Parts: sequence; C-alpha cells; structure tokens
Amino acid sequence: MSETSIIVKLESNGIGRITLNKPEVHNAFDEKLIALLTKAFEQLDNNDKVKLIVLDANGKSFSAGADLNWMKKMAEYSWEQNYQDSLQLASLMQTIYQCKKTTIAVVQGSAFGGGVGLVACCDIVLASDKAKFCLSEVKLGLIPAVISPYVVKAIGERHAKRYFITAELFDVSQAAAMNLVHQIYSHDELQSNVKTFIQSVLNNGPKAMHKAKRLIEFVKDKPIEEDLIRETAQRIADTRASKEGKEGVSAFLEKRQPDWQVCDVENQQNL
Repeated sequence: MSETSIIVKLESNGIGRITLNKPEVHNAFDEKLIALLTKAFEQLDNNDKVKLIVLDANGKSFSAGADLNWMKKMAEYSWEQNYQDSLQLASLMQTIYQCKKTTIAVVQGSAFGGGVGLVACCDIVLASDKAKFCLSEVKLGLIPAVISPYVVKAIGERHAKRYFITAELFDVSQAAAMNLVHQIYSHDELQSNVKTFIQSVLNNGPKAMHKAKRLIEFVKDKPIEEDLIRETAQRIADTRASKEGKEGVSAFLEKRQPDWQVCDVENQQNL
C-alpha cells in the first residue's frame, strides 16, 4: 500500500514500515496525512504478519508539525470545526500510543510541534545526532494540547513546563536526557545502526513483546500490594505455559535460535 504523502510497506522480516514522504514541506501534516497515518497504523497493528512497526521519514526533517496551508484553513474554522479537527489528531496519537505491536520511531532530522507528539507516542525512539526538537506552539499563540498527554508522559512535568512555555529548540542530547530519545547514532551511520537494533528486537518473542507492553500499562502507578503481586505471578505463569514461552525456554536451554514462526502457526490453529 502506498500514497504520495506516506509510504507503507510490509517487509519480509515482519517489519511494518510507515515513511513520511512530504520532504518538500518537511513532512508537515494536514488532515489528509493524519487520516492516512491513522489508517496505516491500524492496519499494520491488526496484521498478524507484522512483528513491529517502524515510523521514519524521507528528507531533511522528520516532521515540522502542522502544515502551513492547513493552519491557514484552521484560522477560518469555527470552534466546532476546530474541535472536530483536533479530535482527528488526537485519534492518531492514541492509535500510535495504544498499538499492540512494538513501535519504533527513527528520527533523522528536526521534529517540531506535532512531530514531537509522533515521537513521544512511539515505544522506542532512535535518532540521528543531528536531530533537533521544538515544542513551538506558544510562538504562534497556541498550546501543544493534543500531544501533551504523551509528551508529558515521556519527558515529565518539570521538563514539559520549561519547553511548553519557552518553545526553545533543544538538541538530541537534551532529548535523550529527558527520555524523549532512547538511542543516538551518528547521522551517517543511522540507517545501519537502526537495522542492527531492529534485528535484535525481531529476535524476541512477538507475543511476549505484546504482553510486556500490556504489563507496563497494568503495573504503572499501582501500589505493590497483594492484588498486584498475584496478578503479575499469574501473568508469568500464563506466559511460561504458552507455546511461545515453552519454545523460548527450550531454545535457550538447547542453545539454538527459537522458532517463533512455528508458535505463530500453532497459535493460529488454536484460535
């Protein structure tokens, strides 16, 4: 599946790749791009052949946020039109954040405004040492409202107060210090390092990765009490007893690579 403004591919190794493809406008988005991205993430997340989803971009910038022509239209919108328009962007952010599959953002250039939101919604962020970031909304008399739940989760309240209010440009080292970026690579070696990183993730149990994401959502902010202890014990017991869990442990003990594909076939037959 492909579209001028995005390219969507299902690669043979199980990677679902979504590439922002509007380099002439720094991959800025409008309502059409938002709809396409939402649909692409939904389709890849529901595709059993997809093991993880990569979001990357063509051109010098990752995403400049809102497209200027789109902003011009919004300036003429009524309150209700602005509200409905904002809900579409909110739906995209929620769709990415709630993906069952592991999501990896590869940031090769600048991410501004809503582009930072896309980054914050992904599970893992790999970036070039030339990447730069800016939550620039207040410069336009606006606020980063729709992306705020995800950005604040990523960088924390104190950092958010500074960068939401000042709209300062910050580099990739600062982004990493604030937990927005997980790994920094040399720009010239970005793609080769990303390929190696992704391959290491693909070696993991696909269903275990999905369960690990759900586990984090379940345990965060909960007090360590009897109910939590019993639930987590039940989850590891369920996983150990699963076909994937048994294959993974057997492969480790037998010093071989696990055959996750066999587990997938058997699990599909039991559905």
